[in-house]
Amino acid sequence: MHTVIVYESMYGNTREIAEAIAEGVHQADPGAAVDCLPAAEADAGLTRSADLLVVGGPTHMHGMSSGLSRRMAATAEKHKEGREEAAAEARTTAEGPGLRSWFHDLPKTEPGTHAAAFDTRVDMPRAGGAANGIAHRLSGHHYDVVVEPEGFIVEDNDGPLRAGELDRARAWGAGLI
Repeated sequence: MHTVIVYESMYGNTREIAEAIAEGVHQADPGAAVDCLPAAEADAGLTRSADLLVVGGPTHMHGMSSGLSRRMAATAEKHKEGREEAAAEARTTAEGPGLRSWFHDLPKTEPGTHAAAFDTRVDMPRAGGAANGIAHRLSGHHYDVVVEPEGFIVEDNDGPLRAGELDRARAWGAGLI
């Protein structure tokens, strides 16, 4: 089985969740081939080869990020002390294609190709989530979304992840197999 995990990450939280999902897939199927990479590196050939495509991103302004929300996040991050690594990741993500543009280049697939969607979000009333929009776009490309979209919680807009979320992501990844 070949699983491809594509993510967009501004502060590292979504990347950490994606990597934990990959670990969970490996735990459930040690022989599985798993590629886990940012949207900017996920080309059509790689996604076409997947038996399972898992896509995730951060929640910005109640849904999927946009070019504007990524630039705003990168600008805010560069002004925070002691967050140089997160600021560099935010800047790289803001300058590259986000999931919205990645979906424009994603070829439609044959029905029967499995997919799953996740996001990172804050735990606040009416905070929204990106996972439903991701799942909708996957369905629009003829992927069969095999589980309900999943949200993983960050403690503040830029993290850290809530305690236990990496373990929950590993379990969710294992459950996809």
